[in-house]
Amino acid sequence: MNKKTIDSVSIKEVGSEDVVNAVTIDCTIFGFNEGTLEVLLVQHADGISKGKWGLPGGWIKKDESIDDAAYRLLRELTGIDNIYLEQLKAFGSPERFPLSRVITIGYYALIKKEDYRLTPGFTASAVKWYKVKEVPELIYDHADILEISLKRLKRRVRQAPVGFNLLPEKFTLLQLMHLYEEILEVEMDKPNFRRKFLRMKLLVPLDEKETDVSHRAAQLYKFDPGIYEKLTDKGFNFEF
Repeated sequence: MNKKTIDSVSIKEVGSEDVVNAVTIDCTIFGFNEGTLEVLLVQHADGISKGKWGLPGGWIKKDESIDDAAYRLLRELTGIDNIYLEQLKAFGSPERFPLSRVITIGYYALIKKEDYRLTPGFTASAVKWYKVKEVPELIYDHADILEISLKRLKRRVRQAPVGFNLLPEKFTLLQLMHLYEEILEVEMDKPNFRRKFLRMKLLVPLDEKETDVSHRAAQLYKFDPGIYEKLTDKGFNFEF
């Protein structure tokens, strides 16, 4: 079969009922609050999933890239914009959507909760944070997407300092340790954790301490992406 024949077949099949041409975006958004990992869910306002909870998502427009669609949908459904976003994989089980064959591209995002004011979009009646361990029943295969997002997050925080996207700009070493304990589901030794992270030289110590705390105020730190990039250029390999 020559190229011309192949192109003709491809063009003909685009309009065929045997070809999948429905693609959506679904995104797992993680936040961190008082030592607990949370996920953002939306309650559908209409359609077959009206009143049910799921991950933020929707259809891709013909004139936009997949990444652009993900950012747009998050902005429209939740009011969240300008965040750390990473593509997961495609989810394409024939039974995942009850009305027709739909493939979805999964993403996960990490945000600082205090930086955003949630606003339900036009297809969402509510948007709400849930503790990851207390998530209600989700629509379609969103529970599977959430599970894979968690697995990716656990792997990524060991390979790169992406966890800082979940922390306030200024944080304590104890807050940082609690973040890793929560994501990795392990209990860590405080002195060893402190030594390990300070040895990396990724944290900038600030001339500030916690305020409005009942215990002894701890020193505050911040993460400087510029320092990380310079260290990486020199051959630094983040491994935790």
